[in-house]
Amino acid sequence: MKTYRWTGPWKSSPSIYFPNTTFMNQESSLICRHFVSYSGIKLPLKLVNELTEAGLNNRNTFYRGYFDAQDRLLICQKIVYGEVESEHRYRYDDNGVLRHALIIEDDEERELDFNEQV
Repeated sequence: MKTYRWTGPWKSSPSIYFPNTTFMNQESSLICRHFVSYSGIKLPLKLVNELTEAGLNNRNTFYRGYFDAQDRLLICQKIVYGEVESEHRYRYDDNGVLRHALIIEDDEERELDFNEQV
């Protein structure tokens, strides 16, 4: 598992998506991992079948996940022929419950807010 320094592009401040995180020049150290696919229909997506660096060599399509130190998926990108086809950005509360999702596909953005359930 490698750690990469990831930089935007951000259409808004990254602190919106990663509360309680200190940013220097809008950069954050996140853990980047690659996967074959995802399972389920609930958010956040559950990435499955992790790929090694060697496993990426002959793949045209895969998912790239950026995880924080608590192993929460913060950014999920679908990569097709080396280009980002779609992207999900997730924000969690202090208990690790998903509270916000930004979904970007075909240059369109959809935001979803998840309220606390009683």
